[in-house]
Amino acid sequence: MDYESAKASILAKPEAVELQAQGSEVKSFKVCHKLFATLAEGEDGVPYINLKCEPNRAQELRDSYPAIQPGHRMNKVHWNTVVLDGSVPEELVLELINHSYERVVENLPTADQERLLGR
Repeated sequence: MDYESAKASILAKPEAVELQAQGSEVKSFKVCHKLFATLAEGEDGVPYINLKCEPNRAQELRDSYPAIQPGHRMNKVHWNTVVLDGSVPEELVLELINHSYERVVENLPTADQERLLGR
């Protein structure tokens, strides 16, 4: 998955909003003012994405894929950095974007959950 595909997948989530702090190359993505993803390019030009993840699963993914690491500049228990170098299957990256979004939405008020998840 490349940078633009990742960005499009993130922005396809209901009510996802893209933000960028002045002077920063990192794009942040929020739903209802809650962060669920960041996207940037490393110094080597390879894009990476930070995604929220259930802690046990986060560790399992890190153990299985060298390109999935503890969250860069994030809480390393709850966030993973996925380097988009092609070594992590695109289907898994999409699943992890969905998982991050759902983890954030599940902590929103019930009315917001129902609207965003269609429940």
